Amino acid sequence: MLNLKTSHKSGPFSVAYLFVSIISWSFFVEVDAHVGAWHKGMYCMKGNVEGNDDQNTSAVLQPLYNLSKADWWFHHVNQCDEFPPAPGDFLEIPANGKFTVEHANNRAFTTTAANPVLGTFVDGAEHPNLGITDDGKDGGCIVNPNIHTQNETMAAGTAFAISYQSDSSQVTPENLVVFSVLYNTPWQRLATYESPDLPACPAGGCICAVNVTSCGEPNMYMQGYRCIVTNVNPDTSRILAPAKPAVWCEEDSTKCQGGSKQMIYWNQLDGNNIHVTGYDKFGRPKSPGYGLKLGFENGAQHDIFLP
Repeated sequence: MLNLKTSHKSGPFSVAYLFVSIISWSFFVEVDAHVGAWHKGMYCMKGNVEGNDDQNTSAVLQPLYNLSKADWWFHHVNQCDEFPPAPGDFLEIPANGKFTVEHANNRAFTTTAANPVLGTFVDGAEHPNLGITDDGKDGGCIVNPNIHTQNETMAAGTAFAISYQSDSSQVTPENLVVFSVLYNTPWQRLATYESPDLPACPAGGCICAVNVTSCGEPNMYMQGYRCIVTNVNPDTSRILAPAKPAVWCEEDSTKCQGGSKQMIYWNQLDGNNIHVTGYDKFGRPKSPGYGLKLGFENGAQHDIFLP
């Protein structure tokens, strides 16, 4: 069941904003984009033009490559961090529960649009042979739809992270902790993530982010959200441990970084937290992703708390 509940009205608060693509809609949709995780709690959902509610935006989905940290961090390169969700709209994360977002190439292919074109896949369409045949591929990577992988089993995985800060200027790679990983994504539009026993957010809410790496050009993506944790156990007083960079450990699992981990930041001018060379066990150039080769288990990350 799709659960995209976003409203939270427990009281007034102040939050410093951070950032965490159809005239009859079937006639024209901008699809030269990549894949994002859409939800009303996201930054840049309406695009990055002041006063314009763009039903056909993919501004937050532009790939991040060879940029300064000041530009790639929460997609500041095109000011997506300056376009917060509407007041009261949050990504709600139930403690020890599940939440659903929509992976899509464009807002028009999600329920965040006024008159969406919805399908099984990220472009609002059906692709019965996607990843099985060479249909939609260019150089091995699927580009129609632009889905960042060769097939479902090779999708690099996606991850959500949370920072227990309401002031965006206080969010850092160390306090933005990966709490949920979904293997073999992005793939289809609907994606459901599991969460561990997270504590409540501060009064102003938390800041969340999603991150994915891609097939082809070695770039990355980063989106921001305003988020809150719901269904919190009143006896929970757990504190998230500072996040450390994941390390490549495909050859030896004992070398994996355990516990609280950062998102993957790579191939930028600065701010990278991983560098890989050589080939993986399948003979392909190494590419970091959210899987066991970097020590990420599928699902809720239960080892992210201080003892």
